[in-house]
Formats: sequence, structure tokens, C-alpha cells
Amino acid sequence: MSAAPIDPAAAVKALVRQLEDSQWASPSDIVASQFRHLGQLAEYCNGQSTFFARRLANAGLNPADLANPSGLARLPVLTRRDLQTSQRELFCREIPRGHGESVEARTSGSTGEPVVVRRTGVTAIFWNALAMRDLRWHRRHVSGRLCSIRANVSSPVQRDDWGPPASLLARTGPMLALPIAAEVARLVDWVVNFQPNMLVVYPSTLEAIAAYCRRRMIALPELRHVLTTGETLLPRIRVAAEETFDAVVADCYSSQEVGYLALECPVSGLYHVMAESLMVEVLREDGSRCRPGEIGRVTVTDLHNYATPLVRYDIGDCAEVAPPCRCGRGLPTWKRILGRQRNFILMPDGTRHWPVTGFLRCRDVAPVLQYQLVQEDRETIEARLVVERALSKAEEDGLRRLFQAAVGHPFALRLSYVDGRIPAGPSGKYEEFVCHVADGCVAAAGETSSTSV
Repeated sequence: MSAAPIDPAAAVKALVRQLEDSQWASPSDIVASQFRHLGQLAEYCNGQSTFFARRLANAGLNPADLANPSGLARLPVLTRRDLQTSQRELFCREIPRGHGESVEARTSGSTGEPVVVRRTGVTAIFWNALAMRDLRWHRRHVSGRLCSIRANVSSPVQRDDWGPPASLLARTGPMLALPIAAEVARLVDWVVNFQPNMLVVYPSTLEAIAAYCRRRMIALPELRHVLTTGETLLPRIRVAAEETFDAVVADCYSSQEVGYLALECPVSGLYHVMAESLMVEVLREDGSRCRPGEIGRVTVTDLHNYATPLVRYDIGDCAEVAPPCRCGRGLPTWKRILGRQRNFILMPDGTRHWPVTGFLRCRDVAPVLQYQLVQEDRETIEARLVVERALSKAEEDGLRRLFQAAVGHPFALRLSYVDGRIPAGPSGKYEEFVCHVADGCVAAAGETSSTSV
């Protein structure tokens, strides 16, 4: 089937209007709609994805079984390792007319397990519409100045507008994108010169910026909103930032594989799952669903991705289920999301910055299934690797160059190999970068969070 063109602005605008209504539907109506979409998705992908069809057959299921809760519960979860080892058979051979072009998204997130998924024009529309939902819920004015500190930016970039989705629907203010790997002092200088009204930032970077500004009595008088993403927002980081900048801090939980999973409620501060886009289960160890007050593994089904059937995908995080929110929305609610927090790297000169490890294309160099970087001292980093086979010297040298480029210094890089899977830390969460140097790294071992990954 050939892909039909999509008018992004019109499609996002229409979906934003639909989401304004659907959020107030009853929980039972939302669940019924989810299973209708899942039944349609399963029927299509069963004929297009060899791996998905085999998953169903191995579980003794047919596509219609996934249109009800009991049938879905019989399907074993999909792991990141499944995605890595089955990608050629996982992707759908064709996508339906009207879903736009299929594009690849590479991610390792905070798990250190690189994967590739394919997404479509329809999933991009949901991504953009849900971003607009967040802006509207928290009454953020797009006419203001936006500063975004990102992992995929190598040097400061300023533009006249915010870019999609906001620029598709309104006239926006300017935007400044900054590299998260820069030293904290440089980041603060850039932010102060730009004087943003809104800041998008990882929590660890927000904590470092707030601490730096407090020590030097630096103010950001124009800053009104801070949106955190990418890792766990600990309560102490939220409080410190709000006190330092007199700005409202809100959080969102998203992933490259499936887009926005949950947004912070503007009324209660709980998290609403984006149930129009995803079916998200929080599962106990025995595979049953958690009830309010219980903590379990987050498993995600993308209801609109007809390029990569992500059904019951174990995303690798834990969440605590909450009772219905007092705001009246019918969307499922979580009290907190217990994700992973990576550390800042300590450079030999004593400065600190964020190590950009999650965006490396390790599998372009060697058959790496999982990695973890452990800083042992100011000059030495151990790279722990899980690999499909023994690596050649050329592959090892290539990985060393990649990791050294990512951390921004030619550290002595020692490779070690782990069978099966790299174990989680004391908190039960895996971190792709761990700093063991006590005098310079931001760490939160054992802390829990009321916010996102």
C-alpha cells in the first residue's frame, strides 16, 4: 500500500480537539475504546508481522482474542531483548494507506539496551497532539521564549519559533536548544543570556543548574514554567528548583519507542496515562494487574503503530497505581513513576556534565546487547558489555572511541564482559552510567520518586 500524504497542522489540530473531549470519558468507555483499537491492530499486524503472528500462535491466541482483557492477559510480555533479536521479522511489511511514511527511531533510553522501532505519520500526530495537551493543561503560553536542554544537540541552536507542534498551530516565540553535555557553568550562562519563560530539561541537569544559581545568586526573573523529562524527578529537585526560580515545575513521562506515556495532572499532581494513544498495564510479579497503592512493572501497548506491533512491551520501569483523580478525567492515574536516574560524569579537572551515552549507535560498531559505563576514578571508566559473540580488536577499539566521544574525554576505558544481563543496582533500577567517585557525582541511590523517567 502506498502512503497517503498527511496535513500535519490540520491533523494535529483535529486530534487536539478530540482529546479535549475524550479525557472526560468514563474509565469504562476509555477501556472499551482501547480494546476496539487493539483488536483492529492485532488483526492487521497478524498478517503483516511474522514475529507478531508467531507470538500469538505460541500463546495459543488469534487476533480477536486481544480485543478483550482475558485474551490480552494470556500474551507474554515483549522485552527489549525481543525487539533487538527479532527486528527483521517484527516490522510490518506494509503500513495502511493514510498512515504516512514509516521512519526509524533508535533508542537505548536509560536501560543501555539499544533498539530500533519504526513509527508512522499517525504516531507522530499523536505525539504532537499530546505535547499540545501538556501545554494546554498547564497554561503555558507559546508566545514566550523556550529553552530546551537536550541530549541530541551538540552546540547551541537558536531559532525564531518553537518548531512542531506549537508552531503548527500558533505563532510562537523564539527557542534556544542547548547541549546537555555542556558544563553547568556554560549552560547557566547561555540560559541567563536568553532569559527563557519556559525551560525543558532533565531533572539532574535542573538540579545542577539550580544549585549553581543559588551559590552565585543568579536569578532567572522571566522563567515561569519548567518541564522535566528523561529521568526521575525527585521531590527534592522539584522543591529546590521552584524555590530557586519561583517557577512551576511539572513533569512528563515519555519514551522514543511509544511517545508520551503520562502527563502530570494540573489539578492533583498525579500522573494521567495517555490512554487514547496507549494501553498501559502496571503488572505484579505474577503478571496480574496492580490495584491502587501497588507498584508494578510498566507494560505498554501502542494502539496506533501499524509499523511496529508493540503489544505488551515491558518498557523497563515501575509505577504506583493511584485511585481516580479528583480532577474528573477518566484517564488512568498513577501516584508516582519509579524510573532510573543516571549520574553526572566527573571530569579530571573537577567539572561535571551529563554523559551522553544513550544515543550511541553501539550496534553499528559491534553486536552489543547491553552496556553500562562505570566511572571508577577521575581517569578510569569501566565499560561493561553484554554481547552476542566475542568481539574483535577492531570492534573493541571502535567502542572505546564511541564511549570516549560520548563522555567528552579520553578516559582510560576498560572493557569487561557480562553473561546474560547486567544486574540492577541497589535501588532495583538499572543505570547506564554509574559514577563511583564520591566527591563529584550526583547520585540518588535508594531514593524513590513521585515523578517520571
